[in-house]
Amino acid sequence: MTKALISIENLGFAYDGDHHLVLDGLTLELPEASITAVLGPNGAGKTTLIHILLGLLKPYKGSVHLAGRNLAHFTRRELSRMIAFVPQSEYTAFEFSVLEYVLMGRAPHMGILQTPTREDLDQTLEHLEALGLNHLATRSVRELSGGERQLVLIARALAQEPKLLLLDEPTTHLDLSNKGRILATLSALANQGVTVIFTTHDPEAAASTAAYLVLMRQGKIVSSGALERVLTAERLSETYGIPVRVVQVDGHPVVLLNNHNR
Repeated sequence: MTKALISIENLGFAYDGDHHLVLDGLTLELPEASITAVLGPNGAGKTTLIHILLGLLKPYKGSVHLAGRNLAHFTRRELSRMIAFVPQSEYTAFEFSVLEYVLMGRAPHMGILQTPTREDLDQTLEHLEALGLNHLATRSVRELSGGERQLVLIARALAQEPKLLLLDEPTTHLDLSNKGRILATLSALANQGVTVIFTTHDPEAAASTAAYLVLMRQGKIVSSGALERVLTAERLSETYGIPVRVVQVDGHPVVLLNNHNR
């Protein structure tokens, strides 16, 4: 594995008032400048892990290190300059244009009450163009389709100039075209040196994009490592609790339900 950007040791987490550990004993090293998919069924603890990496939740036990430094020692501003987050969805109460919305990603690099500079605007326009969104710059965010909105969220995250991009189920509810665009965008970012970590319950999304895979079930790690080593029928069957097959199609792994009734 290449150099680790994130190191997690014996991580445990429980929500206030709940003695049940949502995450229990996680130990991982996640490589930089590559794509890691955190794969598992609903309730596996994937989103909780992302929120801990963001510094929004504090571990019950264990530690997380980012670039060799304990995550707990970063200020909120330092984290906002290093980490960007793309949620599954985000409610927008106001009629922001796409340009205004993406420009908000520049906030960590601006002083209090400072207005965006020409450089901030130029960088924002570059991100919109790179994601094929420049034609939507004046459109209200609330008028966008699901796929367009997800790409806008990614553009806003990129405006932060992060070293680490975290995404929670980025392809959920998207059609094949937009799913393909977003996964291709993640691959391009990794090639540019951005570390990408995304959660998913879709093995196909992980198989088509990730170099490194973490399998989770009920708050524990089933397996982690290089995709080709971890994405096996045995490990996926253990993760999802149902028998599956992994077959090769044009040199790429495809996950199928092992339905013996057909």
